[in-house]
Amino acid sequence: MIFSALVTIIGLSLFEAVSSVDNAIINAEVLSTMGARARRWFLTWGMFIAVFLVRGLLPFVIVWSFNTSLTPFQILSAAWSNDPLVLDSIEKSAPILLVAGGVFLLFLFLHWLFLEEKHLGLPKTEKFFMSKGVWFYAIVSILLAVICWFALKENSLMGFGAVVGSSLFFITHGFKQNAEEQEKKLLGSTSSDLSKLFFLEIIDTTFSIDGVLGAFAFTLSVPLILIGNGFGALLVRQVTISNIERIKKYVYLKNGAMYSILVLGIIMILHSFGFKIPEYVSPVVTIFIILFFFWKSKLHLENGIK
Repeated sequence: MIFSALVTIIGLSLFEAVSSVDNAIINAEVLSTMGARARRWFLTWGMFIAVFLVRGLLPFVIVWSFNTSLTPFQILSAAWSNDPLVLDSIEKSAPILLVAGGVFLLFLFLHWLFLEEKHLGLPKTEKFFMSKGVWFYAIVSILLAVICWFALKENSLMGFGAVVGSSLFFITHGFKQNAEEQEKKLLGSTSSDLSKLFFLEIIDTTFSIDGVLGAFAFTLSVPLILIGNGFGALLVRQVTISNIERIKKYVYLKNGAMYSILVLGIIMILHSFGFKIPEYVSPVVTIFIILFFFWKSKLHLENGIK
């Protein structure tokens, strides 16, 4: 039990840290254009908001949104108690939550695979899909229809959960696209430090959604999610402060994060349909994928191998 929890926490921390590399890079670049006082504020209170408030409260908000018959207090207490009524309610809602999270992560991966610029970690495969980018919207639409078809046979709310996952992806994707445009303006402008701080908080919140939803593929235990995501977010903070240029040189870390997201999304969808997959599978596979692409990045960095 303790070993399984430890593996889960390590997997969660690693996933949160690597999947937030883009977040750390944006933070570092915007912070470099800000005054010393604003930088200090963000690296203390701003990071506190991102690490403890957003990532701390978001798992509870997600669980409550799929268990609206329970009070927020019951959801908070469920994490630290064994109230059978509350635990039974959460267990019944798990398939809806898992299919929503799985669809979100699957769409996130497919968008990266088809449409986003990237360093080619698996050159032939990734180059092929990038050349077929026009098919992204057709493929995710068909996937959503297929998942909803089977989900509705299991539970009508599961079908709704799949649609929620799709909607959440497009909403957060819209925020990220806007953030990319805003980042370019902020880096080349004399915008106030206050507007930049506001921008960074929105970006951190948006990236938090990816990490927290992915965490439910590892475990439904909110305390473990809080610990794992907390460690990962603190690591991102340290990267933002001191080692961002070196981290940027590990060019395939993003690939590792995205392939982990693919696996986690599939596991969540399978779980939602009743497939029994041991809890250790998600963290072990995630650790393996990220270490592989870290090793590939290290080779690239040391020897110029692509």
